[in-house]
Amino acid sequence: MSETQTTQPAKRQRTLIGRVVSNKMDKTVVVRVERRVKHPVLGKIIVRSNRYKAHDETNQYNEGDTVEIAEGRPISRDKSWTVVRLLEAARVI
Repeated sequence: MSETQTTQPAKRQRTLIGRVVSNKMDKTVVVRVERRVKHPVLGKIIVRSNRYKAHDETNQYNEGDTVEIAEGRPISRDKSWTVVRLLEAARVI
């Protein structure tokens, strides 16, 4: 009989899309992720947002950029997300 290895499928990483609101820290950006939810009583669509600190190894992302972030292991006390890619650069006026 041959041994069969039981391999689990790769765990799907949680990803979010948001806008960079601060890049003042070294190797860290703050990303605001907005989601639209229906108000339970009024039925009106409202915008809720959360801010996530994400790791930016090369300090290449600026305020206003739209980025995709992925959840990973904790990097520091507040930071357990990493910037995966730039979706849209901020427009310069």
